[in-house]
Amino acid sequence: MNRRKEGAYYENLVAEYLKTQGYEILEKNYRCRIGEIDLIAKEGETLVFVEVKYRRNDKMGDPKEAVDRKKQKKISMTASYYLMRECGRMDIPCRFDVAAVLGEQIEVVKNAFEYLP
Repeated sequence: MNRRKEGAYYENLVAEYLKTQGYEILEKNYRCRIGEIDLIAKEGETLVFVEVKYRRNDKMGDPKEAVDRKKQKKISMTASYYLMRECGRMDIPCRFDVAAVLGEQIEVVKNAFEYLP
């Protein structure tokens, strides 16, 4: 399986998992000129921007650690674009989660990082 297909597989796996946890999936692979967000979901009244990170094993480190400050800023800017473009406003409760997949184990870190302007 190539990297793109592998990424899509794990993003879909996480989306299905999140559904079992009560999330409503709104978007997969949301793209705009600024960047991309793997999953956009709702949990209750909160809009959740989810970055999915996969590792076969821990030799390359914990997948959660792969979301560095630069990536957080890019996701934050893309989320701002989404809020203005798709929702028409910025005052919607939202958070940034990281879904770390190690092998076949999924760990969702809620509020993994704060919005970075």
